[in-house]
Amino acid sequence: MWKRKSIRLRLLAIATIVVVSMMIVTGMGLTYLLERNIERREGQELDAHLQQIIGGLRFQPDGTVKLSRDLTDPRFGKVFGGLYYQVTTLDGEVILKSRSLWDTVLDLPEDTVDPGQVHVHTRPGPNNSTLLLHESRILVVERGQELSLLVTVGIDKTEIMALKAGFARDLIPALALLAVALLLGFTFQIGVGIRPLDRLRKGVADVKSGTARRLPTNAPSEVGPLIEELNSLLDQQDESMVRARDRAADLAHGLKTPLTALATDIARLRAIGADDIADDIDELSSRMRRHLDRELARARDRHGRAHARTAAKTAIDSIIRTLAKTPKGEKLQFQNMVPEWVELAVDQGDFLEVAGNLLENACKFANETISVECGVRDGWASIIVSDDGPGVSASLISYIAQRGVRLDTVESGSGLGLAIVKDIVDAYGGQLRLENRTGGGLTAAVAFPAATSMNSKKDP
Repeated sequence: MWKRKSIRLRLLAIATIVVVSMMIVTGMGLTYLLERNIERREGQELDAHLQQIIGGLRFQPDGTVKLSRDLTDPRFGKVFGGLYYQVTTLDGEVILKSRSLWDTVLDLPEDTVDPGQVHVHTRPGPNNSTLLLHESRILVVERGQELSLLVTVGIDKTEIMALKAGFARDLIPALALLAVALLLGFTFQIGVGIRPLDRLRKGVADVKSGTARRLPTNAPSEVGPLIEELNSLLDQQDESMVRARDRAADLAHGLKTPLTALATDIARLRAIGADDIADDIDELSSRMRRHLDRELARARDRHGRAHARTAAKTAIDSIIRTLAKTPKGEKLQFQNMVPEWVELAVDQGDFLEVAGNLLENACKFANETISVECGVRDGWASIIVSDDGPGVSASLISYIAQRGVRLDTVESGSGLGLAIVKDIVDAYGGQLRLENRTGGGLTAAVAFPAATSMNSKKDP
């Protein structure tokens, strides 16, 4: 679900990038808006102080200008208190300033301020501070005297920066929690969004295992066309396989008639005493029939058979009953230990051919006992046929399932049965394994896909 090329991972990565970017932009934007609002609020406060100072300026009897009343904010009277004012003439002469400035003079820019206007500046202040300044020009007229003055009020921006930093510290955890909540929401949304793909994967697995023949069509419109194409492909595959089986069946019927005629000729040759010629023709005829059976097994429609179910124990019992009636089988003891509940996603005819070949080979070499066991794990069932015969030399183990390799020159047959077994097992994606038993004898194991209903059952 989380591989490098996973759609889920890609969507989640994009969502993470978007959410993190949004949180960064949101944090910066909120901090900027806070700073603007604080500065606007501080500006309103400075304007109020400015009007209070302008309203309190009076000419004194000695011709100087003084404040007629004390200012309400105590920060003006505290050294470096953070709130400052200064009154200067148009020539730059300081005639009045707050105690908070101490021995500092506000450094004002050289600009022209018209009467009634308020200029806003950001300038360095006392004690290495940065000040937000509001500057206004007024005309003081009293007792026939008039004087143009520049009144400046400033506030330390350190407080604004402190508020901004505090707001950012409080904002970061909130944005982090919001980002986590959004990512969880995106994760849920992505999961819901790609759920049809998960159902499609399950549908393909059901078709492969034989639970369903086609993919379900009740899917969203975005996935519907893909499902239609896949179902169409399955239909075409079925049609192709049916045609192949029909052609193979026609070929088989076409060859069986000449083989039957050969059998009649063989009987006539034996009747006149030409046993050597009859044996040669019989061997060739048998070999042709086995090759024909093998090619028919290869041509079978694996996809169509994948929906079949075969009860392994019942099928093996039917083979054992047949073999027990043979001269060799009458002398042997058969043990079918396959559980009743074992079902294979295999065509019954295919399984009978595979199990029949394995049990026939075991009958040829067994001394007393043939046992059949079964193990089920991870959706696969292993059918294990064991005999107590002499076994096979280790050098032949890897070759005896190949075409024309004989298990023993004493027994009849060309070993083609095991080759057919391997072809059928390979068609189901399984495996044929042969090995000698520790106590003597040969073990042949074939793995077939188990029925879906058995996937939850395992060997104890």
